[in-house]
Amino acid sequence: MEPQQESTVDGRKRRRRGGVGKRQKDSSCSQQAPPPAPPVDAASPLEKRRRKAGEAAAIPKGRKPASLLEKMRARLSGGHFRMLNEKLYTCSGQDAFDYFKNEPELFDVYHAGYQEQMSHWPEQPVNVIIKWLKSHNKSWTVADFGCGNAAVAKNVKNKVFSIDLVSDDPSVIACDMAHTPLEPSSVDVAIFCLSLMGTNFPSYLQEANRVLKPSGWLLIAEVRSRLDPNTGGADPDKFSEAISQLGFSLVSKDEKNKMFVLFYFRKKEKSKVAKNIEWPQLKPCLYKRR
Repeated sequence: MEPQQESTVDGRKRRRRGGVGKRQKDSSCSQQAPPPAPPVDAASPLEKRRRKAGEAAAIPKGRKPASLLEKMRARLSGGHFRMLNEKLYTCSGQDAFDYFKNEPELFDVYHAGYQEQMSHWPEQPVNVIIKWLKSHNKSWTVADFGCGNAAVAKNVKNKVFSIDLVSDDPSVIACDMAHTPLEPSSVDVAIFCLSLMGTNFPSYLQEANRVLKPSGWLLIAEVRSRLDPNTGGADPDKFSEAISQLGFSLVSKDEKNKMFVLFYFRKKEKSKVAKNIEWPQLKPCLYKRR
């Protein structure tokens, strides 16, 4: 420490402490600390995709959007869902597979919108199918074509091959549903729960026929409006007849739900596929702009 120094000003003594060190100390304290580094987002690509899809999702059920931001987000979410929904209904399965393979995050956005739509249905067909499976043989092998969030596999004890255009889960097979890696005659039940969406939907059913064992079950849940001739939909009897020509017998048809129709077909023991099947056109199920 420097010794104190005295100086005389106007006859008065004034002590002066060594200020150099203090000034240096003050100077060092006044320097601003470097800004903290931004937090590293350690989320996996899958978590980031789901977060993005969640941000685009609609307002939770039972609560109306309060702020302008929420209203805009809900509108954007609905717009994205309608666009992707129309895309799936108006292109082939291969085109849809290529589309979502290039931009897999859009598949999450689509399913967020899909779940929002399903939340308004009084009953969901996948729950009816799960209940049916639980009441039958648990040793059956199941192929769920267009599995979505793989609800069937998560809720039954059967072995389930979950198939869809994009795979978030290692247990889900990502492929064009017209060309799956399943072995011929390897499954007991094939499910299409609101998933006959492509323009080439007959090829999906032909693939189901290939992988089903003789006497295997084919369950198809479809939006009621697509099978209502009065509103431009296909004739349900012609739809059933086309599948019968593929080598199936219609066991029953559940029409009690106002939102969907559920068909239960069974593959014939010695099925013979007709050469020229007249498939009815299933109109796209498009949602109106709100």
